[in-house]
Amino acid sequence: MCSHSFAAASADARSPHVVAAHPEQGWNLLCDGTIVFDDSGELLPDGRVVAPHRVPAERLTVAA
Repeated sequence: MCSHSFAAASADARSPHVVAAHPEQGWNLLCDGTIVFDDSGELLPDGRVVAPHRVPAERLTVAA
């Protein structure tokens, strides 16, 4: 595991990165031990769960 902090994840260069991708199963493992699911939920290394944060359907953009 790396030294990234899952509590301070951001989009900068020091953010945790994917070390194992399993798109067929709908999840990715980050270098800090966090499991990120395709539905935007997360399972943190300390066992805490981050509930999926979905966008309401009426706010989605439809491609023409």
